[in-house]
Amino acid sequence: MSESQPEPVVTQSRLRRRGIYLLPNLFTTAALFAGFYAIVQAMNGNFEHSAVAVFIAMVLDGLDGRVARMTHSQSEFGAEYDSMSDMVSFGVAPALIMYEWALKEMGQLGWIAAFIYCACAALRLARFNTNIHVIDKRFFQGLPSPAAAALIAGLVWVMLDFQVSGTDIKWLALIVTLFAGLTMVSNIPFHSGKDINLKKRVPFVTILLLLLFFFVLIPSHPPVVLFCLFLGYALSGYIIKVWRFGKSRKKNDSSDLSS
Repeated sequence: MSESQPEPVVTQSRLRRRGIYLLPNLFTTAALFAGFYAIVQAMNGNFEHSAVAVFIAMVLDGLDGRVARMTHSQSEFGAEYDSMSDMVSFGVAPALIMYEWALKEMGQLGWIAAFIYCACAALRLARFNTNIHVIDKRFFQGLPSPAAAALIAGLVWVMLDFQVSGTDIKWLALIVTLFAGLTMVSNIPFHSGKDINLKKRVPFVTILLLLLFFFVLIPSHPPVVLFCLFLGYALSGYIIKVWRFGKSRKKNDSSDLSS
């Protein structure tokens, strides 16, 4: 009997090591629910609810990592769970929303475009997970999947706000879907914002502009402001790429002249 007594202690220790952190994973689960809700609403034809749910998922996805870092509760399980949630909320959900709203009328071409977006989201997430320790933290490699999803959902939301049906702009919807998907798996650099120090002092005008943006501009017309915001972000990577290309070319020309 005495030899078998230590076993419960070992089992309890293993159970503790295998446990998961509750708080950050609750946010991840909420983001997953928002993505699932977006899919259900798209199947029922409630596309505005679907678009809003994608934006809610994006906010929750941004919170879970920050909560994990603030509470020192990062874990490998949390990282993998977050990727699975992102695949549903920012991969499957936007593809299905766009397909049901506009691409369905295009037959085979429509579902192929939706699948390309979905596959690109999966590839983007897999590449991010494998390159997370080797890339420049200041820039994302390719368009982040939440931003791509926001671009898709933003287009649907803003067109619904102007009472434009998906069938009327199905070719535009196709182009935006392919653009968002292929940009995710490109090598285009997108600023990550991770080098921004929130503890650093900033000018008063910066605070004023942020307050105007979040509490005046966005509430005044959310569909238009959010769509323009993420469209601008999706194009910013190409601007950075062109700027870097021009800078490197000018540098090479100057070095050739000096030699």
